[in-house]
Amino acid sequence: MAYPLSTDCYPVHDVLGQLIATAHYHVQDELLYVVWTGHITNVEVIQVAEAFLQLQNIRIIRRLYNDKTATTGDWAEALPWLEFEWLPKAILNGLCAIAYVLSPDVSNQLISRRFADRVRLHLPIQLFYDYDEEMALTWLRTQ
Repeated sequence: MAYPLSTDCYPVHDVLGQLIATAHYHVQDELLYVVWTGHITNVEVIQVAEAFLQLQNIRIIRRLYNDKTATTGDWAEALPWLEFEWLPKAILNGLCAIAYVLSPDVSNQLISRRFADRVRLHLPIQLFYDYDEEMALTWLRTQ
C-alpha cells in the first residue's frame, strides 16, 4: 500500500479470528481504503459490508477504495444482499464512488464484475484489473 496508512485503522476478523479485511480511514479524502485478505465467502463479504455501514455512522465516507488483490473465493450468494440491503444504505449515508481493484482469481473477478454492473446503476464504480493504486486513487478523487 503506497497510500499513507492512517491512524484510523479498522481490522475485520472472521468467526475464527482470521483477518479478512483492514480498513484505513482518510479524513482528508473522505475515503475508506479497504484491503481484503484470504479466501472469502458470502459470509465474510457481508460481515465486512456491515462493518462499513457501522463506520459510516461515525465517519464521512464518500469514496471507497476496495482492494481484493490478495483474495480468492466465491461470494456470489452475497450479491442480492449487497445490491438491495447494503448499497442503498451506503448511498444514503453518503457513498459517492468506488474504485475496485480486482483479485487475480478469475472466479472472483467474474463475481466482482457482476457486483460492479449492479452498483453502476446507482453510482460511479471503476474496475482496475492491474494493481495500479495511483491510477485508482486518481480516478476516485475525481468523483
